[in-house]
Amino acid sequence: MQRYLPLVLLLFASIVFLVHPVPDLQGAQSLIASKTDKQEASTTTAKPGKKKAPAVASTVAVKTKTGQQPGRQQQRPAQAVVAGQPQAKPQQTVSRRAPVKRNAAPATTSPPQIGKHPPATPVPAKAKTATTSPQTAKVRNKEASRPAAARVAAPTPATALPEIDKQISSRSAIVMDAQTGEELFTKSPDNPRQPASTIKIVTAMIALKSLKNDEVIDVSDHAAGMPSSKIFLETSKHYRANDLINAVLLASANDASVALAEKIAGSEDNFANLMTLSARMWGARNTVCRTASGLTALGQQSTARDLANLFRYAMQHDEFARRMQEKFISTSYGKVLRNHNKALWRLDGAVGGKTGYTVAARQTYVGQFSRDNQTIVVAIMGSETMWADLAKLVEYGFRKKKEEQVARIGSDGAGRTTQVN
Repeated sequence: MQRYLPLVLLLFASIVFLVHPVPDLQGAQSLIASKTDKQEASTTTAKPGKKKAPAVASTVAVKTKTGQQPGRQQQRPAQAVVAGQPQAKPQQTVSRRAPVKRNAAPATTSPPQIGKHPPATPVPAKAKTATTSPQTAKVRNKEASRPAAARVAAPTPATALPEIDKQISSRSAIVMDAQTGEELFTKSPDNPRQPASTIKIVTAMIALKSLKNDEVIDVSDHAAGMPSSKIFLETSKHYRANDLINAVLLASANDASVALAEKIAGSEDNFANLMTLSARMWGARNTVCRTASGLTALGQQSTARDLANLFRYAMQHDEFARRMQEKFISTSYGKVLRNHNKALWRLDGAVGGKTGYTVAARQTYVGQFSRDNQTIVVAIMGSETMWADLAKLVEYGFRKKKEEQVARIGSDGAGRTTQVN
Protein backbone atom coordinates (compact mmCIF):
# COMPACT_ATOMS: atom_id res chain seq x y z
CA MET A 1 0.00 0.00 0.00
CA GLN A 2 2.83 2.32 0.83
CA ARG A 3 4.31 1.54 -2.55
CA TYR A 4 1.31 3.10 -4.31
CA LEU A 5 1.06 6.11 -1.98
CA PRO A 6 3.28 8.46 -4.10
CA LEU A 7 1.31 7.52 -7.16
CA VAL A 8 -1.96 8.35 -5.39
CA LEU A 9 -0.56 11.64 -4.14
CA LEU A 10 0.69 12.48 -7.63
CA LEU A 11 -2.71 11.70 -9.10
CA PHE A 12 -4.42 13.81 -6.44
CA ALA A 13 -2.07 16.76 -7.06
CA SER A 14 -2.73 16.56 -10.79
CA ILE A 15 -6.48 16.69 -10.24
CA VAL A 16 -6.11 19.68 -7.91
CA PHE A 17 -3.89 21.50 -10.44
CA LEU A 18 -6.33 20.94 -13.25
CA VAL A 19 -9.20 22.33 -11.21
CA HIS A 20 -7.19 25.24 -9.73
CA PRO A 21 -4.43 26.53 -12.09
CA VAL A 22 -1.18 27.86 -10.78
CA PRO A 23 -1.49 31.46 -9.53
CA ASP A 24 1.40 32.57 -11.74
CA LEU A 25 -0.38 31.38 -14.82
CA GLN A 26 -3.60 33.11 -13.74
CA GLY A 27 -1.72 36.42 -13.34
CA ALA A 28 -0.15 36.04 -16.74
CA GLN A 29 -3.50 35.25 -18.31
CA SER A 30 -5.11 38.33 -16.68
CA LEU A 31 -2.25 40.57 -17.81
CA ILE A 32 -2.49 39.30 -21.37
CA ALA A 33 -6.27 39.81 -21.42
CA SER A 34 -6.14 43.37 -20.08
CA LYS A 35 -3.38 44.48 -22.44
CA THR A 36 -5.13 42.84 -25.36
CA ASP A 37 -8.29 44.84 -24.59
CA LYS A 38 -6.30 48.07 -24.50
CA GLN A 39 -4.60 47.21 -27.77
CA GLU A 40 -7.95 46.59 -29.44
CA ALA A 41 -9.33 49.92 -28.19
CA SER A 42 -6.33 51.99 -29.35
CA THR A 43 -5.58 50.39 -32.70
CA THR A 44 -6.15 52.54 -35.80
CA THR A 45 -4.84 50.23 -38.48
CA ALA A 46 -7.63 47.75 -38.43
CA LYS A 47 -9.90 47.99 -41.41
CA PRO A 48 -13.60 47.19 -41.30
CA GLY A 49 -14.64 43.96 -42.89
CA LYS A 50 -11.40 42.04 -42.07
CA LYS A 51 -11.24 39.38 -39.36
CA LYS A 52 -8.28 38.56 -37.18
CA ALA A 53 -6.80 35.07 -37.11
CA PRO A 54 -7.98 32.97 -34.17
CA ALA A 55 -5.66 32.39 -31.28
CA VAL A 56 -3.28 29.44 -31.60
CA ALA A 57 -3.81 26.57 -29.25
CA SER A 58 -0.69 25.17 -27.63
CA THR A 59 0.06 22.47 -25.20
CA VAL A 60 1.77 23.78 -22.11
CA ALA A 61 3.84 21.62 -19.86
CA VAL A 62 2.96 22.04 -16.21
CA LYS A 63 5.50 21.97 -13.48
CA THR A 64 4.58 20.08 -10.33
CA LYS A 65 6.37 19.46 -7.07
CA THR A 66 7.44 15.95 -7.99
CA GLY A 67 8.10 16.33 -11.72
CA GLN A 68 6.62 17.31 -15.01
CA GLN A 69 3.43 15.73 -16.25
CA PRO A 70 1.55 16.52 -19.38
CA GLY A 71 -1.63 18.40 -18.75
CA ARG A 72 -4.70 18.88 -20.89
CA GLN A 73 -4.69 21.19 -23.89
CA GLN A 74 -5.87 24.74 -23.24
CA GLN A 75 -6.46 27.81 -25.39
CA ARG A 76 -3.46 29.86 -24.35
CA PRO A 77 -1.01 32.21 -25.97
CA ALA A 78 1.81 30.69 -27.96
CA GLN A 79 4.26 30.91 -25.06
CA ALA A 80 5.38 28.01 -22.92
CA VAL A 81 6.27 28.13 -19.24
CA VAL A 82 9.64 26.45 -18.87
CA ALA A 83 10.43 24.84 -15.57
CA GLY A 84 13.24 26.34 -13.59
CA GLN A 85 13.32 29.64 -15.54
CA PRO A 86 11.77 33.00 -14.57
CA GLN A 87 8.63 33.83 -16.46
CA ALA A 88 9.03 36.63 -19.02
CA LYS A 89 6.26 39.08 -19.77
CA PRO A 90 3.86 37.55 -22.23
CA GLN A 91 4.07 38.75 -25.83
CA GLN A 92 1.14 40.78 -27.10
CA THR A 93 1.44 39.69 -30.71
CA VAL A 94 -1.25 37.05 -30.43
CA SER A 95 -4.63 37.54 -28.83
CA ARG A 96 -6.55 34.73 -27.30
CA ARG A 97 -9.87 36.51 -27.73
CA ALA A 98 -11.92 36.93 -30.82
CA PRO A 99 -12.14 40.52 -32.22
CA VAL A 100 -14.93 42.57 -30.73
CA LYS A 101 -17.12 44.76 -32.94
CA ARG A 102 -17.37 48.27 -31.61
CA ASN A 103 -19.49 51.24 -32.64
CA ALA A 104 -17.27 53.80 -30.92
CA ALA A 105 -15.48 56.56 -32.79
CA PRO A 106 -11.97 55.82 -34.14
CA ALA A 107 -9.15 56.00 -31.63
CA THR A 108 -7.58 58.92 -33.52
CA THR A 109 -10.18 61.29 -32.09
CA SER A 110 -8.48 63.38 -29.43
CA PRO A 111 -10.08 63.22 -25.99
CA PRO A 112 -11.73 66.41 -24.75
CA GLN A 113 -9.34 68.75 -23.02
CA ILE A 114 -10.07 69.85 -19.52
CA GLY A 115 -11.04 73.51 -19.20
CA LYS A 116 -11.88 73.98 -22.89
CA HIS A 117 -15.24 73.99 -24.52
CA PRO A 118 -15.86 71.41 -27.21
CA PRO A 119 -15.91 72.71 -30.78
CA ALA A 120 -19.22 74.06 -31.94
CA THR A 121 -21.24 71.73 -34.10
CA PRO A 122 -21.73 73.21 -37.58
CA VAL A 123 -25.28 74.19 -38.35
CA PRO A 124 -26.80 72.22 -41.22
CA ALA A 125 -27.87 74.14 -44.29
CA LYS A 126 -31.52 73.31 -43.63
CA ALA A 127 -31.40 75.01 -40.26
CA LYS A 128 -30.51 78.34 -41.90
CA THR A 129 -33.38 78.22 -44.34
CA ALA A 130 -35.77 77.53 -41.51
CA THR A 131 -35.16 81.03 -40.13
CA THR A 132 -36.50 82.74 -43.26
CA SER A 133 -39.50 84.83 -42.32
CA PRO A 134 -42.80 84.42 -44.18
CA GLN A 135 -42.51 88.00 -45.45
CA THR A 136 -39.08 87.31 -46.98
CA ALA A 137 -40.29 84.11 -48.60
CA LYS A 138 -43.31 85.95 -50.03
CA VAL A 139 -41.06 88.64 -51.56
CA ARG A 140 -38.76 86.01 -53.07
CA ASN A 141 -41.63 84.10 -54.59
CA LYS A 142 -43.09 87.31 -56.00
CA GLU A 143 -39.71 88.29 -57.50
CA ALA A 144 -39.25 84.82 -59.05
CA SER A 145 -42.71 85.00 -60.65
CA ARG A 146 -42.03 88.34 -62.34
CA PRO A 147 -41.02 88.41 -66.04
CA ALA A 148 -37.31 88.38 -66.84
CA ALA A 149 -37.43 91.95 -68.15
CA ALA A 150 -38.73 93.18 -64.80
CA ARG A 151 -35.77 91.66 -62.97
CA VAL A 152 -33.18 93.83 -64.71
CA ALA A 153 -30.53 94.78 -62.18
CA ALA A 154 -30.79 98.34 -61.01
CA PRO A 155 -27.88 100.56 -61.99
CA THR A 156 -25.15 100.66 -59.40
CA PRO A 157 -24.30 103.93 -57.64
CA ALA A 158 -21.70 106.11 -59.27
CA THR A 159 -19.25 105.46 -56.43
CA ALA A 160 -19.51 101.67 -56.88
CA LEU A 161 -16.84 101.63 -59.62
CA PRO A 162 -13.56 102.21 -57.81
CA GLU A 163 -11.54 101.50 -60.99
CA ILE A 164 -12.70 104.84 -62.43
CA ASP A 165 -11.64 106.56 -59.26
CA LYS A 166 -8.18 105.01 -59.53
CA GLN A 167 -7.76 105.78 -63.22
CA ILE A 168 -7.88 109.55 -62.85
CA SER A 169 -5.29 111.83 -61.27
CA SER A 170 -7.81 114.50 -60.23
CA ARG A 171 -8.05 114.99 -56.50
CA SER A 172 -11.73 115.89 -56.77
CA ALA A 173 -14.22 115.44 -59.58
CA ILE A 174 -17.91 115.16 -60.37
CA VAL A 175 -20.02 114.05 -63.33
CA MET A 176 -23.54 115.49 -63.24
CA ASP A 177 -26.67 115.29 -65.37
CA ALA A 178 -27.03 118.80 -66.80
CA GLN A 179 -30.83 118.68 -66.81
CA THR A 180 -31.65 117.06 -63.47
CA GLY A 181 -28.49 117.63 -61.44
CA GLU A 182 -28.21 113.89 -60.77
CA GLU A 183 -24.72 112.85 -59.70
CA LEU A 184 -23.29 110.16 -61.98
CA PHE A 185 -19.83 110.07 -60.43
CA THR A 186 -18.17 111.80 -57.50
CA LYS A 187 -14.70 111.92 -56.02
CA SER A 188 -14.33 114.26 -53.06
CA PRO A 189 -16.75 116.69 -54.74
CA ASP A 190 -16.98 118.99 -51.71
CA ASN A 191 -13.26 119.22 -51.01
CA PRO A 192 -12.40 122.97 -51.18
CA ARG A 193 -9.50 123.88 -53.46
CA GLN A 194 -8.14 126.85 -55.40
CA PRO A 195 -10.32 127.11 -58.55
CA ALA A 196 -7.81 128.93 -60.79
CA SER A 197 -9.31 130.34 -64.02
CA THR A 198 -12.49 128.22 -63.85
CA ILE A 199 -13.87 130.94 -61.56
CA LYS A 200 -13.86 133.29 -64.57
CA ILE A 201 -17.26 131.86 -65.51
CA VAL A 202 -18.65 133.94 -62.61
CA THR A 203 -16.74 137.02 -63.82
CA ALA A 204 -18.12 136.63 -67.34
CA MET A 205 -21.69 135.98 -66.20
CA ILE A 206 -21.74 139.14 -64.05
CA ALA A 207 -20.32 141.15 -66.96
CA LEU A 208 -22.96 139.80 -69.37
CA LYS A 209 -25.69 140.78 -66.94
CA SER A 210 -24.18 144.20 -66.10
CA LEU A 211 -22.71 145.58 -69.34
CA LYS A 212 -23.75 146.13 -72.93
CA ASN A 213 -21.65 144.67 -75.71
CA ASP A 214 -20.53 148.03 -77.07
CA GLU A 215 -19.85 149.64 -73.70
CA VAL A 216 -16.36 151.17 -73.47
CA ILE A 217 -13.88 149.81 -70.92
CA ASP A 218 -10.81 151.67 -69.67
CA VAL A 219 -7.71 149.78 -68.55
CA SER A 220 -5.90 150.66 -65.30
CA ASP A 221 -2.27 150.01 -64.50
CA HIS A 222 -3.39 147.32 -62.06
CA ALA A 223 -5.35 145.52 -64.78
CA ALA A 224 -2.62 145.85 -67.39
CA GLY A 225 -0.02 144.49 -64.95
CA MET A 226 -1.74 141.12 -64.47
CA PRO A 227 0.44 138.07 -65.22
CA SER A 228 -0.31 135.65 -68.06
CA SER A 229 -2.45 134.40 -69.40
CA LYS A 230 -3.46 137.79 -70.86
CA ILE A 231 -4.20 139.62 -74.10
CA PHE A 232 -1.81 142.50 -73.26
CA LEU A 233 -4.25 145.34 -72.81
CA GLU A 234 -2.80 148.85 -73.01
CA THR A 235 -3.73 151.63 -70.64
CA SER A 236 -3.79 154.16 -73.45
CA LYS A 237 -6.53 152.38 -75.34
CA HIS A 238 -10.24 151.80 -74.86
CA TYR A 239 -11.90 148.43 -75.42
CA ARG A 240 -15.40 147.17 -75.96
CA ALA A 241 -17.03 145.02 -73.27
CA ASN A 242 -17.94 142.37 -75.86
CA ASP A 243 -14.27 141.84 -76.77
CA LEU A 244 -13.13 141.65 -73.15
CA ILE A 245 -15.86 139.12 -72.21
CA ASN A 246 -14.76 136.90 -75.11
CA ALA A 247 -11.15 137.28 -73.96
CA VAL A 248 -12.12 136.14 -70.47
CA LEU A 249 -14.07 133.05 -71.61
CA LEU A 250 -11.91 131.88 -74.54
CA ALA A 251 -8.39 133.19 -73.93
CA SER A 252 -8.69 133.17 -70.11
CA ALA A 253 -7.24 136.70 -70.00
CA ASN A 254 -6.39 137.92 -66.50
CA ASP A 255 -6.00 141.56 -67.58
CA ALA A 256 -9.43 141.57 -69.23
CA SER A 257 -11.00 140.07 -66.08
CA VAL A 258 -9.64 142.83 -63.84
CA ALA A 259 -10.59 145.57 -66.34
CA LEU A 260 -14.22 144.32 -66.34
CA ALA A 261 -14.24 144.03 -62.52
CA GLU A 262 -13.06 147.62 -62.07
CA LYS A 263 -15.61 148.88 -64.58
CA ILE A 264 -18.51 147.13 -62.79
CA ALA A 265 -17.61 147.43 -59.06
CA GLY A 266 -14.92 150.15 -58.93
CA SER A 267 -12.23 147.77 -57.63
CA GLU A 268 -11.28 144.12 -57.86
CA ASP A 269 -11.89 143.59 -54.15
CA ASN A 270 -15.47 144.89 -54.38
CA PHE A 271 -16.06 142.81 -57.47
CA ALA A 272 -14.75 139.69 -55.67
CA ASN A 273 -17.39 140.19 -52.97
CA LEU A 274 -20.04 140.49 -55.67
CA MET A 275 -18.73 137.27 -57.21
CA THR A 276 -19.09 135.39 -53.92
CA LEU A 277 -22.70 136.55 -53.43
CA SER A 278 -23.61 135.77 -57.05
CA ALA A 279 -22.01 132.31 -56.87
CA ARG A 280 -24.11 131.42 -53.83
CA MET A 281 -27.30 132.57 -55.56
CA TRP A 282 -26.40 130.36 -58.55
CA GLY A 283 -25.90 127.20 -56.48
CA ALA A 284 -22.28 127.40 -55.28
CA ARG A 285 -22.51 127.39 -51.49
CA ASN A 286 -18.85 126.67 -50.70
CA THR A 287 -17.24 129.16 -53.08
CA VAL A 288 -15.36 132.22 -51.85
CA CYS A 289 -13.82 134.61 -54.37
CA ARG A 290 -10.89 136.92 -53.71
CA THR A 291 -9.88 137.80 -57.28
CA ALA A 292 -11.68 138.36 -60.58
CA SER A 293 -9.17 136.19 -62.44
CA GLY A 294 -8.85 133.15 -60.15
CA LEU A 295 -5.17 133.70 -59.46
CA THR A 296 -4.16 132.08 -56.18
CA ALA A 297 -5.25 134.13 -53.18
CA LEU A 298 -5.54 133.43 -49.47
CA GLY A 299 -9.07 132.39 -48.54
CA GLN A 300 -10.21 131.83 -52.11
CA GLN A 301 -11.80 128.45 -52.74
CA SER A 302 -14.38 126.43 -54.62
CA THR A 303 -15.36 122.79 -55.05
CA ALA A 304 -16.01 120.46 -57.97
CA ARG A 305 -19.71 120.40 -57.10
CA ASP A 306 -19.88 124.20 -56.99
CA LEU A 307 -18.14 124.54 -60.36
CA ALA A 308 -20.56 122.05 -61.94
CA ASN A 309 -23.58 123.90 -60.55
CA LEU A 310 -22.22 127.25 -61.70
CA PHE A 311 -21.59 125.99 -65.21
CA ARG A 312 -25.04 124.36 -65.39
CA TYR A 313 -26.55 127.72 -64.52
CA ALA A 314 -24.35 129.73 -66.91
CA MET A 315 -25.04 127.45 -69.89
CA GLN A 316 -28.74 128.26 -69.56
CA HIS A 317 -27.82 131.81 -70.57
CA ASP A 318 -27.93 131.88 -74.39
CA GLU A 319 -25.23 134.52 -74.80
CA PHE A 320 -22.86 132.69 -72.48
CA ALA A 321 -23.48 129.29 -74.16
CA ARG A 322 -22.97 130.78 -77.66
CA ARG A 323 -19.56 132.21 -76.78
CA MET A 324 -18.34 129.01 -75.11
CA GLN A 325 -18.89 127.00 -78.31
CA GLU A 326 -16.60 129.20 -80.42
CA LYS A 327 -13.16 127.83 -81.23
CA PHE A 328 -11.90 131.15 -82.59
CA ILE A 329 -13.26 134.71 -82.26
CA SER A 330 -11.94 137.91 -83.83
CA THR A 331 -12.07 141.11 -81.79
CA SER A 332 -13.21 144.48 -83.08
CA TYR A 333 -9.61 145.70 -83.07
CA GLY A 334 -8.34 142.81 -85.19
CA LYS A 335 -7.00 140.32 -82.63
CA VAL A 336 -7.92 136.63 -83.00
CA LEU A 337 -8.76 134.83 -79.78
CA ARG A 338 -8.29 131.06 -79.62
CA ASN A 339 -10.34 128.97 -77.20
CA HIS A 340 -8.23 127.21 -74.53
CA ASN A 341 -10.80 124.43 -74.28
CA LYS A 342 -9.10 121.67 -76.31
CA ALA A 343 -12.06 119.35 -75.65
CA LEU A 344 -13.81 121.11 -78.55
CA TRP A 345 -11.29 119.43 -80.86
CA ARG A 346 -10.64 116.21 -78.93
CA LEU A 347 -13.87 114.92 -77.41
CA ASP A 348 -17.09 114.02 -79.17
CA GLY A 349 -20.06 116.01 -77.94
CA ALA A 350 -18.11 118.85 -76.34
CA VAL A 351 -20.34 121.93 -76.07
CA GLY A 352 -18.25 124.32 -74.00
CA GLY A 353 -15.87 124.47 -71.08
CA LYS A 354 -13.40 126.55 -69.07
CA THR A 355 -9.85 125.58 -68.20
CA GLY A 356 -7.64 126.73 -65.35
CA TYR A 357 -4.15 126.25 -63.93
CA THR A 358 -1.98 127.59 -61.13
CA VAL A 359 0.78 125.94 -59.14
CA ALA A 360 -1.47 125.76 -56.08
CA ALA A 361 -4.62 124.65 -57.90
CA ARG A 362 -2.94 122.37 -60.47
CA GLN A 363 -5.15 121.71 -63.51
CA THR A 364 -8.86 122.48 -63.23
CA TYR A 365 -11.73 122.21 -65.70
CA VAL A 366 -15.49 122.48 -65.97
CA GLY A 367 -17.47 121.81 -69.16
CA GLN A 368 -20.63 120.47 -70.75
CA PHE A 369 -21.06 117.58 -73.23
CA SER A 370 -24.06 116.30 -75.23
CA ARG A 371 -24.64 112.96 -76.97
CA ASP A 372 -27.83 111.17 -78.02
CA ASN A 373 -30.09 113.73 -76.35
CA GLN A 374 -28.16 113.34 -73.10
CA THR A 375 -26.21 116.21 -71.55
CA ILE A 376 -23.69 115.99 -68.73
CA VAL A 377 -21.44 118.44 -66.87
CA VAL A 378 -17.93 117.42 -65.77
CA ALA A 379 -15.80 119.31 -63.25
CA ILE A 380 -12.33 118.31 -62.11
CA MET A 381 -9.86 119.95 -59.71
CA GLY A 382 -6.29 119.23 -58.74
CA SER A 383 -5.50 117.15 -61.83
CA GLU A 384 -2.09 116.25 -63.23
CA THR A 385 -3.43 114.76 -66.50
CA MET A 386 -6.47 116.93 -67.15
CA TRP A 387 -7.35 115.90 -70.70
CA ALA A 388 -6.91 112.18 -70.04
CA ASP A 389 -9.04 112.44 -66.89
CA LEU A 390 -11.69 114.40 -68.76
CA ALA A 391 -11.93 111.82 -71.56
CA LYS A 392 -12.44 108.96 -69.07
CA LEU A 393 -15.05 110.83 -67.05
CA VAL A 394 -17.01 111.88 -70.14
CA GLU A 395 -17.13 108.32 -71.47
CA TYR A 396 -18.14 107.04 -68.06
CA GLY A 397 -20.90 109.62 -67.72
CA PHE A 398 -22.58 108.76 -71.02
CA ARG A 399 -22.21 105.03 -70.43
CA LYS A 400 -23.88 105.51 -67.06
CA LYS A 401 -26.75 107.43 -68.62
CA LYS A 402 -27.20 104.71 -71.23
CA GLU A 403 -27.34 102.00 -68.57
CA GLU A 404 -29.97 103.94 -66.67
CA GLN A 405 -32.01 104.39 -69.84
CA VAL A 406 -31.90 100.66 -70.65
CA ALA A 407 -32.89 99.77 -67.11
CA ARG A 408 -35.78 102.25 -67.22
CA ILE A 409 -37.04 100.88 -70.55
CA GLY A 410 -36.86 97.34 -69.20
CA SER A 411 -38.76 98.31 -66.09
CA ASP A 412 -41.47 100.06 -68.14
CA GLY A 413 -41.81 97.08 -70.46
CA ALA A 414 -42.15 94.72 -67.52
CA GLY A 415 -44.84 96.95 -66.03
CA ARG A 416 -46.88 96.89 -69.23
CA THR A 417 -46.51 93.10 -69.50
CA THR A 418 -47.73 92.70 -65.95
CA GLN A 419 -50.79 94.85 -66.61
CA VAL A 420 -51.74 92.87 -69.72
CA ASN A 421 -51.48 89.60 -67.86
